[in-house]
Formats: sequence, structure tokens, C-alpha cells
Amino acid sequence: MTDSVRGTDDGSTDTAGLDRAIASIEEQEARLVFTRFRNDDAWALGSILVELAIDRGLPVTIDITRGEQQLFHAAMPGTAAHNDVWIRRKTSTVREFGVSSYLVGLRAARGGHSFEEAPWIDPARLAGHGGAFPITVIDVGVVGTVTVSGLPQADDHALAIEGVEAFLAQ
Repeated sequence: MTDSVRGTDDGSTDTAGLDRAIASIEEQEARLVFTRFRNDDAWALGSILVELAIDRGLPVTIDITRGEQQLFHAAMPGTAAHNDVWIRRKTSTVREFGVSSYLVGLRAARGGHSFEEAPWIDPARLAGHGGAFPITVIDVGVVGTVTVSGLPQADDHALAIEGVEAFLAQ
């Protein structure tokens, strides 16, 4: 993950930094595309993320969906039910907008407001915070999500990306 993506948790209005972060995430979404996504793929991807979390002692909850079906869910020590609330909100954001939850939030910040302040957004249902990344299948489109919750938003996003990259490299 580039520093330009990590450097946006501070609420900064640095438009150049936001532009770099947005471009970086757009590049990730264009590059990290699956040829297929089946139940066993969700298990393999989730297992990669759990292994990363265990190795680093990260207090995260990991969730993978295809459509409305939850295919994988794991909560590491140090998490709580509230992480599941964040997962639902971030996942709903990806379903609604077809891009990562972090990208949605950064685009709103680039527009000079928080995502949740937009009058058409229900903040109890949607969250423009990093951690949910679209599972996109070539010639199909977005079919699901991989979501991480428990760390600062840039770190949630970075862990999800690291897991997807490792899975796709296999």
C-alpha cells in the first residue's frame, strides 16, 4: 500500500494527497480482478487473511460475501460485535456504489464533505470508511466483497488488498 493511501486517516484536506490516494485505489480495483469466484475461493481468501491477522496479532473481523450470501466470516481476538456492524455498513457501500468503501469515502472528502453527510446517505446503513473491497470477476462485474474491520480505515483497506493480492498470485 502506498503512503498516499495510508496518509488520509488524519482528516486532512490535502487535495493532492487525496487525488493520489484515489488514483491508487482505482488502480487496485482495475488490477485486482478475479477470473471466477466460488465458495472454495472465499475459503482460500479468508484463510489467507486469517493467517495474516494471526501472524501479526491483528484484532480484526474478516468477512467475504458473494451477492447477499456470506461465504466466510472470522473474528480474531480483540474484536467485538460492533465490528460486524461496520462490516455490514462497508459491505452495503460496495454493493450500492460498486467500488471500495474507502474509495467512496475519499471521493466524498475530495468533494469537501464526509460521505455520511450527504443528504441521500443513511449512515446507519452505509459507511464510506476503508475495509470493504469489491470482488470483481472478469466479464461479469462486482459479485461480492472482502471486508476487514478493526484497524484504522487505511489499514483495514491495506489488509484486504494484501489478502486479495496473495490469493490472485496463487
